[in-house]
Amino acid sequence: MTQTVSTRPRSATLDDIMEGQVRVLATTLRPFTISNYGSALHRFLFYLHANFPQVHRLSQLRREPHLLGWFRWLCDQSPPLSSGTRRIYLACLRRLFDELIVNGHSLQSGLILPADFPRQPIYLPKPLSPEDDQRLQQELRRTDDLHSNALLLIRATGIRLGECINLSLDCLRPLGQDQWALHVPLGKLHTERLVPVDKSERHLIARILALRAQPRNRRFAPAKSPWLLPRAGGFWPLRGALRTALIQASERAGISHRVTPHRLRHTFATEMLRLGVSLPALMQMMGHKNLRMTLRYLEVTQPDLQREFHAARHNATQRHVIPKLPVPDGSSSATPDLPGVRQALAAARRLLEMFRRQLGDENTRRKLQRLDKRLLTVALELDQFTLPEK
Repeated sequence: MTQTVSTRPRSATLDDIMEGQVRVLATTLRPFTISNYGSALHRFLFYLHANFPQVHRLSQLRREPHLLGWFRWLCDQSPPLSSGTRRIYLACLRRLFDELIVNGHSLQSGLILPADFPRQPIYLPKPLSPEDDQRLQQELRRTDDLHSNALLLIRATGIRLGECINLSLDCLRPLGQDQWALHVPLGKLHTERLVPVDKSERHLIARILALRAQPRNRRFAPAKSPWLLPRAGGFWPLRGALRTALIQASERAGISHRVTPHRLRHTFATEMLRLGVSLPALMQMMGHKNLRMTLRYLEVTQPDLQREFHAARHNATQRHVIPKLPVPDGSSSATPDLPGVRQALAAARRLLEMFRRQLGDENTRRKLQRLDKRLLTVALELDQFTLPEK
C-alpha cells in the first residue's frame, strides 16, 4: 500500500511571519535599529512559547493574557530592565504589529496601547559649574597632549565624542573673510553640519596637528590616515582612552563628581544660551533635529532668570526709539554740497533698511530692497560726479 504525501505548503506560523517582517524592515532601517527589533521579538516569542505553547497563529494573540503578561514579565526580569529598554521593546513590537495589520494579516488591533509604555524619567541637564569648568579647562591646557586638546575641542564646539574621533584632517573649512567652521561628519543622528569656530578653536586644531606629527605619535597616525586624531587600535580604544583621560584630568582638577565627555557638551550648550545664542541657532550647532532635544541640554538657573528679566524690563523702556534722519538745515554745520547730499542719501538708505526689516509682508520687503539698490546706484554715480572748476 503506497502512502500519499501531501504537497500542500505548510502554513506560516506566528514565528515565521513576525521574523519575516523584521527582515522586511531590515531593508530600510539601520542595523542597530534592527538589532532592537530582533531583541524585542526574541524576548516576546520566548515568553509566549514558555507560557502559552498552544498559540501558533497571529489571530490567537490577545491583549489579555498574552501582551499584559509579557509586560509584567519584562518588569520582573533579574537584573531588572531599565524603563528605557522596556519602552524600546514595546515600541518595536507595536511597530511590527502595525506593519502586519497593514499587510493584511489577521491580528487584533490595540494589543499595545500608549498607556502601556513606562514613563520617561525627567532628564536633567548636567553642565559643569563655572568653577569646575574653569578648573578642568586649565588642567587640560596644562596637560597639553593629544587627548587633552581633543577634549578641549569637544568643550569649545559642543560636538559629540564620536564626532570628535571621526573628524578628518581637513575638518577646518574657510567660509569667508576671517570666518571658519568645523566640518562635523555623520554622527549619532546621521547628519553632518558646520560648527562656527574662532581663533582659539583653530589654535586647538593646529596644536593637535602638531602633536600628531611628533615622532612618538607618528606610529599611531600613518601618513595616509584620514583622521585628525590617531587611532592605533581603531575607534573604540580611542574612545575609551579619551574618557579615561577626562576622568583623570577632572580628578587632578579637584572635581569630586564624575565628568563624562557628554557633560562637556551640556556645558557648551548652557554657555551658548547664556551668551545670547538663539535656540534655533543652538539647535543647528548641536546637530539636533528639533528644539525639544536641545532644551534637554540647557540649564536655566535663578541668575539666568534674573538677568533675562531685568534685560527685558530695560528693553521695554526703549521700545519706541525712532531713528532721526540727519538732514542738513540752516542751523547745522552741513552745507548743501556734494558731501551733504551723500550724507543725506546714506542716512535715507539706513532708515529705509530699518523700516524694511520691520515689515512682515515679503513682497513689500522685496520692493523696498529693489528701491534701495536704485539709491545705491545714485550714490555710486555721485561718487564719480565732479563739479566744473569756476
